[in-house]
Amino acid sequence: MNTILLSLLATGFTFALTALGAAMVFFMRGENSSASVQRIFLGFAAGVMIAASVWSLLLPSIEQARERGCIPWLPAAAGVTAGVLFLMLFDKLMPFFRPADEDSIKRGLGRTALLVFAVTLHNIPEGMAVGLAFALTEPSDPESIAAAAALAVGIGIQNFPEGAAISLPLRQSGMSRRRAFARGALSGIVEPLAGTLTALAAGHIAPLMPWLLAFAAGAMLYVVVEELIPEAHLGAGHLGTTGVMLGFLIMMILDVALG
Repeated sequence: MNTILLSLLATGFTFALTALGAAMVFFMRGENSSASVQRIFLGFAAGVMIAASVWSLLLPSIEQARERGCIPWLPAAAGVTAGVLFLMLFDKLMPFFRPADEDSIKRGLGRTALLVFAVTLHNIPEGMAVGLAFALTEPSDPESIAAAAALAVGIGIQNFPEGAAISLPLRQSGMSRRRAFARGALSGIVEPLAGTLTALAAGHIAPLMPWLLAFAAGAMLYVVVEELIPEAHLGAGHLGTTGVMLGFLIMMILDVALG
C-alpha cells in the first residue's frame, strides 16, 4: 500500500482516539461527579504527557540526533528550552490564557485554553513523527510497517486522555457538551495534516525532527507543571495524584512495550 495513504490512515486513527477521548464529555453527569472525574483525567493527562515527553519525544530526539552525527543532548536541551520559553512568553503576552486569581470561571477557561494550545502544538510533531515513520517504511518489509504502526497506536492511546482533559474542563466552565466535544476533538485534527505533509516531504523534514520533538516536549512539560498538576490536586483526596501515576505508568509501559 502507498506510504502516503498509510500515513493518512495512521494519523486518522490517532485523531479518532482524540475525538473518542473528547466524547467522554457526553457521559459525565452531575457537577460533583464531573469535578472528580475532571481531576482524575487532568492527573491522568499529566502523567501521560510526562511519560510521552520522555519516551515519545525526548528519547527519539536524542536518538535521531545521534544518528545524524549531532551532539545527542543539544537538540533535546535546546528544543525543550525553546518550547518552555515559547509557552511562557505566550502565557505572559496573552492575558486571556493566564489564570485569574479570583474569577474561577475565567481561571478554568484560561487553563483550558492554554492546554488546548499546548496539546494542539504537540500534536504537530507527533503527527509528523507518524508520517515520517510510514514514509521511511519499505512496503516489502513487514517489520518496518509494524514498528510504524506501533508508534501510531502508542500516540493514539495517549491522545485519548488528552481529548478528555480538554472537553471535560470546558464543559464544567459552562460550555455545551457539543462545543466542548468539538474543541477537544479538533485539537487532534493537526495530526493527519502534519503526518500527510511530512510523508510528502520526508527528505526535507527529517533533519528538523530532533528539534521539533524536543520543542513539543518542552511545551508539554510546561503545561504539566504550570497548569495540569496544580489543577488536578484541587479538592480533597488523592484523585489527581492517582491519575498522574496511572497515566505515567500506562504510557511508560505502552511506549516501552510498543517500542
